[in-house]
Amino acid sequence: MKRRCTPEADLQRAVVRALRQILPRTAIVHHCVNEVSEPGPRGAKRQAILVGMGVHAGFADLMILCDGRVLFLELKSPKGQLRPTQEAFRDAVRTQGFGWALVRSLDDALTALADHGFSSRIAAPARRVAP
Repeated sequence: MKRRCTPEADLQRAVVRALRQILPRTAIVHHCVNEVSEPGPRGAKRQAILVGMGVHAGFADLMILCDGRVLFLELKSPKGQLRPTQEAFRDAVRTQGFGWALVRSLDDALTALADHGFSSRIAAPARRVAP
């Protein structure tokens, strides 16, 4: 069986693995399932049920809770674009003072952590002092 190409899912798995290794053990990394991929009337019915239960359109793929900080990560392939509902979600959480970042690589995720003040279990690299 041929494996499907899923760049965003592959990226998300890599990011989650890395976050679980570097964030403090008390950190919560949560994947937010916010859409149904099943086509047709059955998928539409299931999506309507989820919306009725509180699924929010455009909600970020990952939410990180750690040491009183909240960061939302929206993962996209290198050419992936934000949908209007994702842009609205980004704007709403930023307005409320929460962190949000667009992530296209593991480096983007690590940069977002640093930019939003998250500490990690990885020691900072030693700086070379010029003689």
